[in-house]
Amino acid sequence: MSGGLAVVETAAPVKRGKPSPMLYVLIAVAALLVLSAVRVITGATDLTATGSWQAALTAAVPIAMAGLAGLWAERAGVINIGLEGMMVLGTFGAGYAGYQWGPWAAIGFGVLLGVLGGALHALATVTFGVDHIISGVAINLLAPGAALYLSKQFFSDAPGGGQKQSPRIADAEKVSVPGLPDLLGSVERKGWFFVSDVAGILRGLTTEVSLLTLLAVALVIGSVYVLWRTPFGLRLRSCGEAPVAAESLGVNVYKYKYYAVVASGAFAGLGGAILAVSSGQFRDGQTGGRGFIGLAAMIFGNWRPGGMATGAGLFGYTDALALRGSIAVHALLLLLAIALVAVAVWQYRLGAPVLSGVAAAIGVAFAWWYFSSDELPPELVGTAPYVVTVLVLALASQRLRTPKAVGEIYRKGQGK
Repeated sequence: MSGGLAVVETAAPVKRGKPSPMLYVLIAVAALLVLSAVRVITGATDLTATGSWQAALTAAVPIAMAGLAGLWAERAGVINIGLEGMMVLGTFGAGYAGYQWGPWAAIGFGVLLGVLGGALHALATVTFGVDHIISGVAINLLAPGAALYLSKQFFSDAPGGGQKQSPRIADAEKVSVPGLPDLLGSVERKGWFFVSDVAGILRGLTTEVSLLTLLAVALVIGSVYVLWRTPFGLRLRSCGEAPVAAESLGVNVYKYKYYAVVASGAFAGLGGAILAVSSGQFRDGQTGGRGFIGLAAMIFGNWRPGGMATGAGLFGYTDALALRGSIAVHALLLLLAIALVAVAVWQYRLGAPVLSGVAAAIGVAFAWWYFSSDELPPELVGTAPYVVTVLVLALASQRLRTPKAVGEIYRKGQGK
């Protein structure tokens, strides 16, 4: 090119800043508006009823504890597939101690057995270098068998017990915000668009709330502080990102991995114990895959406590609707259709046309299913939480950032 200059322009990378709190508020308001509109269109009052949201909160708490358990372990670099087994140990522990000494003893003993499961997983993966997946699967296979064996030993002759269930456990205390339930209840009964829906949701989240639920909320908030605001949390997370570099700076990687995995077991055991106490007894097969759903919630939340809690709430809500019956789940089809179309638009704007097309196609399929049917077969109603789990994982997995060293077998001094 004579007599001229070749100019090459390079596009500077666009840095996305941290979303503002106002953005989350707007998203929440938009979601509530859609939920209210679907309630009006379908006539499914269970979508925003007080009872549904109370049930959703109860269902979400064990899942959130399982998700928090997975988060602690994987932030330190250890995959904990054994969450389901540790939750099973927690349910048995709660059943054993709960009928004899009350709900808080049930929680304590459930946590203790969860800690034993976490310590076993840490011993296998951290000390002996066993593959994390193999160790977790082994715990998932051993724990239900051990719980069933112990159940037959301790509960068969206990009053109200049996070979596969414990005697009844007293529930933990529940609290309500004084004066608020009556006020919100009167507004909810009006049936007003949006206003009554918000009142029903708030009433469900503030009426007869178990102290165990408040404990779970405090643990999620506390985990945010400990893992992201303290030197202990920084060292623990460094073990999941760059253990060799962490060791070079004086961090005892083995010790912090043990801390994380034992804490993971404690959280999983707590989730199982809460499940048993809220159900009123230990039962064989009680966890029903909630440990795996907790892992899904953790992945959905991108290994962050806030996102994990949101995912647990989503799964708890769909589980609560499944318990309410076919009408509520049928309305959920339309709600999912709208949500998937919104996801399709969002993914298209992010430059993911293939994922956008898949989300749009599934959304249209759900909309067609809703408008072409009057109700869902009973066999499909109970699968709603699992269908939502698969959809969320498939659509959220494109922008995830796992801890860099998660799942790796670490040996002391390997960087030298």
